[in-house]
Amino acid sequence: MAEKILLVDDEEPIIESIEFALKQEGFDVVKAFDGAEALQKVQLEKPNLIVLDLMLPHVSGLEVCRTLRRERNETPIIMLTAKGEEIDRAIGHEVGADDYLVKPFSLRELTARIRALLRRSKGVGEDGAKPEIHQFEDLMMNLTEHKVKVRGKQVELSPKEFKILALLMSQPNKVFSREDLLEQVWGLDFYGDTKTVDVHIRWLREKIEQDPSNPKFVQTVRGFGYRLGG
Repeated sequence: MAEKILLVDDEEPIIESIEFALKQEGFDVVKAFDGAEALQKVQLEKPNLIVLDLMLPHVSGLEVCRTLRRERNETPIIMLTAKGEEIDRAIGHEVGADDYLVKPFSLRELTARIRALLRRSKGVGEDGAKPEIHQFEDLMMNLTEHKVKVRGKQVELSPKEFKILALLMSQPNKVFSREDLLEQVWGLDFYGDTKTVDVHIRWLREKIEQDPSNPKFVQTVRGFGYRLGG
């Protein structure tokens, strides 16, 4: 099944050129021309990735991104802008954008970024290698199929939650600092603070722990960070 990309821009010629290029690459394309319509399309179409312009009528791209992340929707987002100032990049990452592209850009570069971000969201490396299954007690993670099971029951994780858990499960009992997690999950160019990690850890525990206030899997090491196991 083709992966679905939501294009959000109020300039129809830009959307048409991107749509043509992405369809040539085998993607399904859904379009929205303002922020309010974009939020509706996310709910109705469940896209695999969003290409989101910063400057939109009615509801800005920043507010669309902020709203989706507040609702725990972690669909990968590439933010487009005609501005090149560093402050815009910082704001975009702060509200939860995964990548950032300044206009004008080549369609080939956009397509490459889309493919790279889709691979990262699935936990697949740049070389397409299929990682092995991780198991810790009754917690099982299949990176190839992007599935997590706890006590035999499948649970649905957001892309960020999945990547955090994959990192912790790759080295049980190793303590990862919040800075380690920010760097390896969000990337070196993320401008948010470490509280972002704590929030995602809390959400992750709510999904995999029987008692999130007394976690069995994701342990807090006070003053240092987090680890898998006691």
